[in-house]
Amino acid sequence: MLPSRARKLPLVLVALAAFGLPLVVTSATYLHILILLFLYAYLTTSWNLVGGFAGVLPLGHAAFVGIGAYTSTILSLQYGVSPWIGMFAGALIAAVVGVIIGLPTFKMRGAYFALATIAFAEGIRVMFENIDHLGPFQINGPRGLQIPPLKTGLVHFMFADKEPYYYIILVMLAAVLALTWAISRSKLGFYLVAGGEEPEAAQALGVNVARAKLAAMAMSSFLTALAGTFWAQFTLYIHPKSVMSLDISFEIAFIALIGGRGSIAGPVLGALLLRPVSDFSRIYFGDTLPGLHLIIFGVVLVLVMLFQPRGLQEPLTRFYQQAMRRLSGGREAAP
Repeated sequence: MLPSRARKLPLVLVALAAFGLPLVVTSATYLHILILLFLYAYLTTSWNLVGGFAGVLPLGHAAFVGIGAYTSTILSLQYGVSPWIGMFAGALIAAVVGVIIGLPTFKMRGAYFALATIAFAEGIRVMFENIDHLGPFQINGPRGLQIPPLKTGLVHFMFADKEPYYYIILVMLAAVLALTWAISRSKLGFYLVAGGEEPEAAQALGVNVARAKLAAMAMSSFLTALAGTFWAQFTLYIHPKSVMSLDISFEIAFIALIGGRGSIAGPVLGALLLRPVSDFSRIYFGDTLPGLHLIIFGVVLVLVMLFQPRGLQEPLTRFYQQAMRRLSGGREAAP
């Protein structure tokens, strides 16, 4: 059997390559694509807590992206609050909204749950599109909010170059992957999997399935909203269609389903495959064939569901285990 350090070597090499990539990739365009790739891997990993482990299919997570983006931006523009503080304020609001959405929708099954989450998300987007003020807060309706690039630096969460954004989202992705790994091996993770696969049997054994799913929804909403603040600070302009569009929710779900929902590596693998397709299709066919990337996603999803219904992570995991078995002399598969 290979020692523990040898089994972790591929992970260490991947991490080193990721942190050293900006030294090789100096093009602003390609760095932009990599940042969006990591951003969607982060979003999908956050979604995976409820959409993967809990066995449901939420299709409204764009609402939490928007809540995080609008909260931090409004607090920064109108009250001078640091975006770092606004980031966590928006995440807390999103967690509360996630629980409010989860309370009625978790009583539904299958397509009814998915449709209910879409309805909630679209309701929030339409509201933001059609009002200029939400209480004392100015949101400008469809015109959105623009963040003036007046002060740069880590304190202001604003930079002249793309490299700092790259490292911030990379650290966020590493943190959410570590959190997901820890949850998957915790009592909550076991409750979520049991409640997602056999809810009646889990309840008969004393598992509070509803409470476990609500906890996962709160964490997923919280983490997703953090990405909303990053999105706002990265683009410096937000409006309801840019941060609350159903396209975002669908893309997150596509990435998870194709990569392998309920797994640690699935969201990252799905993002590595699909995000470049999305970005290049928008660059080369955005004017003539808008929405082409979603059609490509649909075709890939059909193929994956036909030949690898558990996602692309399953054959890659088998390949890794076989490689580790050969290196260990065939005595034992690496976990």
